[in-house]
Amino acid sequence: MSTTTRHHLNRQRRRQARGRTPATPGEAGPAPRQERRPAAKPVREDREDREEREEREERAAGEAPAARGARRPRVPLLAVLCALTLLLGGFAGWAAHRAGELRDDPARANTALTDLARTSEVKARTATAVAALFSYDHTDPGAFERAGKTLLTGKAVEQHRALFAGVLAGAAAQKPVITTTVTDSAVERIDGDRARVLVYADQTSVSTAGPAAAGKKPAKGKAPARDQGVYAGAMFAVDVVRRGDVWLVEGIDTFGR
Repeated sequence: MSTTTRHHLNRQRRRQARGRTPATPGEAGPAPRQERRPAAKPVREDREDREEREEREERAAGEAPAARGARRPRVPLLAVLCALTLLLGGFAGWAAHRAGELRDDPARANTALTDLARTSEVKARTATAVAALFSYDHTDPGAFERAGKTLLTGKAVEQHRALFAGVLAGAAAQKPVITTTVTDSAVERIDGDRARVLVYADQTSVSTAGPAAAGKKPAKGKAPARDQGVYAGAMFAVDVVRRGDVWLVEGIDTFGR
């Protein structure tokens, strides 16, 4: 029986109980026997109270599942802490791996643009070394030899000798004077004690032997012609390495020329 039907029946019972009235004295009929009956009102009230209590219990029982369904399950604190620990551990591993990649990246290791003091030092030392190594004066060949011994190392020794082989072979006859001046330079890379420098230089070469060195005699009545010299611009790269307080040239790159 539904709750609405039970309420309707209860209301009808209450109305019937209120509508019963005793017979009037003038009405005919046998006198009722005097019988003792228990009072009905307390029984009705007890029944009504019981029915109302049952209705409240039924409503409470119907609302309890909905309340239980709406309640969210609690996640154990230990599970949350474990998940957070795993997440932080994974992030720490990724961060360490990423930091290692950045350290190993050659572009990150290059300090040519970040260490301005070291960059200026490399440029100045390289300009001085190039000027000494690529200049030659037949009146002081010892300076050229000393520059090669004190400023070259590794494969640069043979590279430098090959570049000046022709000059040295004809030095006695031509008596050349070669002057090299660095006009500009750019540090391409600095990695610890090693660097690569792009060099722009002007070079002049003059033979002081005159036409006689070439087997020619000056025309009769004319003064010997003077060698006007040769002027040229040069661009090349040098790899330098620091040994103590000195930067040595360990490689010369003329870009295939």
